[in-house]
Amino acid sequence: MHKDQAVGGLLLIGSIVVSLLYIYGVFFTDYALLLLKLTASVAVLGVLFILAWIGYTLATTPPPPPIEEIEKELEEELKKLEEEGEEETKAKKEEEGKKE
Repeated sequence: MHKDQAVGGLLLIGSIVVSLLYIYGVFFTDYALLLLKLTASVAVLGVLFILAWIGYTLATTPPPPPIEEIEKELEEELKKLEEEGEEETKAKKEEEGKKE
């Protein structure tokens, strides 16, 4: 058995046990209201934390460059590659001419 499978099995068993304890706590104890309040609080705070994280990421990430800028860069790179290809072709022709 791989380590990942063992961890997966433990997570499965743990989640079943906690689920059963939660059901018992909600339906068969005097602390059901407190347990439900805690559950709702954790769920709402978790969602709000995720929203805050997304907002922070959006606020602090610089905007992408405009498409026109990217197109210009690509055209410049293409021209460089074409020039290099032409130089290589000329060099090969010169070498072939020297061999003959």
